[in-house]
Amino acid sequence: MKRVTALAAAVLALALTACGTSENVAAQANSSATAQPVSVTDARNKKIDLKAPAVKVVGLEWGVVESLITLGVMPVGVADTKGYKAWVSAEKLDDSVKDVGTRGESSVDAIVALNPDLIITTTDESPAAIAQMEKAAPVLVVRGADAKNAIPQMKSIVELIGQAVGKTEQAKTVLADFDKLLAEGKQKIAAAGKAGTPYTMADGYKEGSTISIRMYTSGSLLGAVANELGMKNAWTAAGDKDYGLASTDIEGLTKLKDGEFLYIANDADGGDVFGADLAKNAIWKNLPFVKSGNVHRLADGIWMFGGPKSTEQFIDATVQAVTS
Repeated sequence: MKRVTALAAAVLALALTACGTSENVAAQANSSATAQPVSVTDARNKKIDLKAPAVKVVGLEWGVVESLITLGVMPVGVADTKGYKAWVSAEKLDDSVKDVGTRGESSVDAIVALNPDLIITTTDESPAAIAQMEKAAPVLVVRGADAKNAIPQMKSIVELIGQAVGKTEQAKTVLADFDKLLAEGKQKIAAAGKAGTPYTMADGYKEGSTISIRMYTSGSLLGAVANELGMKNAWTAAGDKDYGLASTDIEGLTKLKDGEFLYIANDADGGDVFGADLAKNAIWKNLPFVKSGNVHRLADGIWMFGGPKSTEQFIDATVQAVTS
């Protein structure tokens, strides 16, 4: 990805700059003078020791970034800030946040230039990239998702980040609020007589003339949440071991019976293959849930792999779609 020699030069340059700048160093020292050291164990089972809770944090995955902001820590750097702003509406980025490249292909040099206390990424990041980053700052690696424990895994990420940035109590409050909203959503669906309603959840994209459809199994975060709301996932095929996603095409949807079809699209990135590209497709028009008018496009900006706040947006949107 990036040359180690370039990284070493950047680290040296930062060290020399710090030696000649007493004001900023003194300010950082004073702000952390009373803070206690922090130790957390990440998804690699590696212990990360920090002299104080991290303040200057770089986030390389959008769900991580969202959770940081929810806990009151605005990251100094984020991978693909433009994409984040298009897909994640639950927590806004400040204009001051620097873009450090793409997700999965971030610029180590750009990260080093920010002199972070901590870099947070996921197990989707390559070990080689993580090793380079660790030359500049501690790296906390979280598992992005777990199809066997989707909701607990999302919560564990919030808790781990909370420990690293000294926001453990805020994390508890955030997760308690999430549990409350989920329980309230379940009550609303039951009160509307919709408990046990079959549903499918999907997104889709077009490459040339080919439309691919991504199904959210019960192992996905959104699928697990919909199940907790009291609904029943009609898509029973297995998904991948992490994100619980399965691939199909328009013919694959013919196995589904009537029920609620929920989907997410984004006008700023990829458009709406269901509402536009498939609208005149004969197979699509004859699907039971299409004929009965049970197709629901959820609002843009609900990040499908986010933290509690994005997931709460999904809860609100799903309850509204199913009960109205």
